[in-house]
Amino acid sequence: MFRTVIVGLTIATLAGGAAFAQGIKRTPLQKVEFPEGYETVTAIAEVPPGGASGRHTHPGAETGYVLEGELELVIDGKPPLKLKAGDSYQIPAGAVHDARATGDKPMKVLGIYIVTKGKPLAEAAK
Repeated sequence: MFRTVIVGLTIATLAGGAAFAQGIKRTPLQKVEFPEGYETVTAIAEVPPGGASGRHTHPGAETGYVLEGELELVIDGKPPLKLKAGDSYQIPAGAVHDARATGDKPMKVLGIYIVTKGKPLAEAAK
């Protein structure tokens, strides 16, 4: 059952993110159907030095913790955030954003996404 969920989540993540992924790698760890009408997805996102996730949105909120490296988080309408290992962040539901790895190491975050059930985890910004 767990393996089926991970395989399905991986396919959904790839399908939802292929259009904007510029070197981002997401490794799904867990998916829980909670709260009602939503799915809570935990994943590791990695971007190589100088790479970017690409401008995208999620059908729900994202919160996360920087595990390794440094990044600049750009959320439309807000000043860029410089983050490093040990920092946490929040991205409002539907906000267009991009994460750019800065420094000479890959950027790795633990992301938690609380998204509308049945929608792709991410979509390219329009």
